[in-house]
Amino acid sequence: MSEQRICRVLGQHRSTHRKVPRGADVEQRLTDDIIARASSQYGRYGYRRVTALLRDAGWTVNRKSVERIWRKKGLKVPQR
Repeated sequence: MSEQRICRVLGQHRSTHRKVPRGADVEQRLTDDIIARASSQYGRYGYRRVTALLRDAGWTVNRKSVERIWRKKGLKVPQR
C-alpha cells in the first residue's frame, strides 16, 4: 500500500509520519553544552551569543530553543 493511503486510514498527516523525532539524549547533550558555555570563559554571553557559539561548534540549533533551555535552567548573565 502507498504511504498516502496508510496515513489516510490511520488519520495521520504524512509529514508527521516522515519526521524522525529527536531523542531526549540529544536534548540533554545540547543542555549540557549550553550550560558549559554559559558558565565557562563565555560567562558574560547571553543566549543569543551562546547560540552563535553552538552553531560554530556544529550544532543545528535555533535561537528560540536555546532561549527555552536557558530559561528552564535558570541561566542568567552575571552582573559586571
